[in-house]
Amino acid sequence: MSDDKGRRSDAVHNREAILSAARLALTESADVSLNAVAKRAGVANATLYRHFPTREALILSVYREEVRHLVEAADDLLAELDPAEALEAWVSALAQYAMTKRGLASALQAATSPTTEMFPDVYEPIVGALERMLRAAEDAGVVRPGVRADEVILLLAGLFQIDPDSDWRAQSVRLYQLALVGLRPDS
Repeated sequence: MSDDKGRRSDAVHNREAILSAARLALTESADVSLNAVAKRAGVANATLYRHFPTREALILSVYREEVRHLVEAADDLLAELDPAEALEAWVSALAQYAMTKRGLASALQAATSPTTEMFPDVYEPIVGALERMLRAAEDAGVVRPGVRADEVILLLAGLFQIDPDSDWRAQSVRLYQLALVGLRPDS
């Protein structure tokens, strides 16, 4: 049996199980071992290493999946909500992502540094998704003209500095509400 990409279905299943287990494990702790991930995924260590030869490769694969979900959420939200509500819901999802993916924080910082080779692979899709949301909000008259997505991302970067062991939900809402107020055309 093969999938569309020529991989055996059991290999695809194992890879998905590993990514899912890693996502959950990294939510709990940044220091999770690859052996613990393999056990949680129900695969042998050799299977994990065949798919992900290093811890960094696994973390970055999980991160890429999370980025893909955030990017897809932007279009889904724009289809379901008015632009102002869609923008706020997406920023809220970004804030929740920042706090619930503790183990991915270092991967996020490394991946979004302009000096890394994967910078365009992860940063540009997020900025592109935010750009689409900002243009829809601008067209609806709820965001001032000319707001740049890359600058809004920098503004929201403080969300990743919140202590996840604090009352992060309330603090993140206050922070992103301040940012959203600053985007309004009347501010």
